[in-house]
Amino acid sequence: MNIVNVDQGNMQVYLNLSQPYEAEFSVYTKKVPDENGLFFRDTLIGGNVRGFLLYIDNAPAGLAAIAETSQGHYEVCDFYVVPVFRQNKMGQQFAHQLFTMMPGDWESKQIEGAVHAIAFWRRAIGAFTHEHYVEDIFQDPYWGPVTRQCFSTLQSRAH
Repeated sequence: MNIVNVDQGNMQVYLNLSQPYEAEFSVYTKKVPDENGLFFRDTLIGGNVRGFLLYIDNAPAGLAAIAETSQGHYEVCDFYVVPVFRQNKMGQQFAHQLFTMMPGDWESKQIEGAVHAIAFWRRAIGAFTHEHYVEDIFQDPYWGPVTRQCFSTLQSRAH
């Protein structure tokens, strides 16, 4: 497993992987592809949003977009692992590496109905924090009601 920052040199890889991610969630977001078969992306890399690519055996296997909403406070905006790589807890390992790379307070939100994503984040965050996280239903101004998990990696390291 190798995690790299998204930059101009690999941005196209990120954009390519973002399409199956958007397609997978289109059942919940109600997005349809445009006339070129492409989905609109809600999260753009730049400013306070960093992009990451996951490589497994030199193959692009996943992506993440993480916003630093304030100093030391991070939000998972996008997170995707290509289905063929969803074994051996690769997604969880990817998430844990990101949490470790950016210590601080974190939150992850899942759109209403995305039960697999909700279950994934509960498992991944629970394993990282030894179940020391807070979950609620949050009224997101863009997405409406979302399931949200909040935790601190600083407290998690102490356990």
